[in-house]
Amino acid sequence: MCSGWLRAGHSHPRLDILKGKNVKIKSLRLRPTVLSAALFLGFAPCFAQQPAQRSAQPGPPRWGQNPNGMHIYLRAGLKTHGPGLHDYPQFLADWSKILTEHGAVVDGSLHAPSATELEHTDVLVIYKGDSGYMSDGDKAALEGFIKHGGGVVSIHDSLCGPDPEYFATLVGGGKKHGQSNYTLEADIPYKIADKSDPIMQGMSDITISDEAFFSLTWAKDPPVHVLATVVIPATPSAGAHKGEVVPQIWEYEHTLPGGQPARAFVWMQGHTYANFANPQIQTMLLRAIAWAGKKPITELVDYVPPARPAP
Repeated sequence: MCSGWLRAGHSHPRLDILKGKNVKIKSLRLRPTVLSAALFLGFAPCFAQQPAQRSAQPGPPRWGQNPNGMHIYLRAGLKTHGPGLHDYPQFLADWSKILTEHGAVVDGSLHAPSATELEHTDVLVIYKGDSGYMSDGDKAALEGFIKHGGGVVSIHDSLCGPDPEYFATLVGGGKKHGQSNYTLEADIPYKIADKSDPIMQGMSDITISDEAFFSLTWAKDPPVHVLATVVIPATPSAGAHKGEVVPQIWEYEHTLPGGQPARAFVWMQGHTYANFANPQIQTMLLRAIAWAGKKPITELVDYVPPARPAP
């Protein structure tokens, strides 16, 4: 009864039987109210099977997914820019698989998550341009999540929006939408500021082709902990900011009023999507997600999936 026979182009199996016996279908006509009641009663078991709200992991365990893994929500958005740039939907597709393979329980969407969707989440990873534009409901859901100790990982222009001071209270820094505070495509030479930090283990002073940001709004109490800086290269949009040393990777530990201690990590690059496949950057992000979720730093990078059961 719940197999979807009511889709377009399909008929009820009992009607097919009746047709085969040359029974006139018009004899089955029912008054609208009777028909509605019949349909409701027929589908009542299906409705009863629907959960009242999203559970942490609905359905039976799936092979290849770690049921005890940390819960990660990927907040992406529609693609912007040209080929190979700002590919938020591809990130949602690729990293839902990467994180699952590394022992996480993954959910995600192209919309701002609700409080219900964040209820069982350890870390919210945001890779969506201008995610600082939020409705009051979006803000309430995000603040409630952080107040319960939820971690946030912000990538590239996710911290851009109309109110950088506000977003800085959530992840340590914010970028004002509409300001020329970016380099566009250029060589980005990282200088690791804290090589002892566990997130940066294995990360060297590499140079990638991407986009860097300057003129950021910073949280002051507490301040961010800088993990890597960049010397702003000379590009037309950089102008007089050429040569400035600006943090591009940082972590932020803070407590919203009335909440629990929470963690945020920011990687300002990701303009060029191919950089997500850089082994050093991928390992850094896996470590950062575990750190933001207050899990062991190697929770994801060292995960070994169980052997596949014999058929």
